[in-house]
Amino acid sequence: MQVLVPLFGYVAAILTTLSFLPQAIKTIKEKNTEGISLVMYSLFTSGVLMWLLYGLFVNDIPIIVANAVTLILAVTILTLKIKYSANAK
Repeated sequence: MQVLVPLFGYVAAILTTLSFLPQAIKTIKEKNTEGISLVMYSLFTSGVLMWLLYGLFVNDIPIIVANAVTLILAVTILTLKIKYSANAK
């Protein structure tokens, strides 16, 4: 059973990271962020950064990889949210 533990980590990392791809693609394509909460994405992005730092401190590869990729996607969406919100005013 112990040998399966890293596998669970990698599968969880892949699934949670892939879940952000559709939102990132849609946001980039449509340039529409009206349905995205700035507060929620700011908190989420900060949380992902903290998970990445945690993964680096404990040297956990699934946590590092998943959160590095998710952070890139989340920062992209957050940046577009800020950009498009500023353009709407």
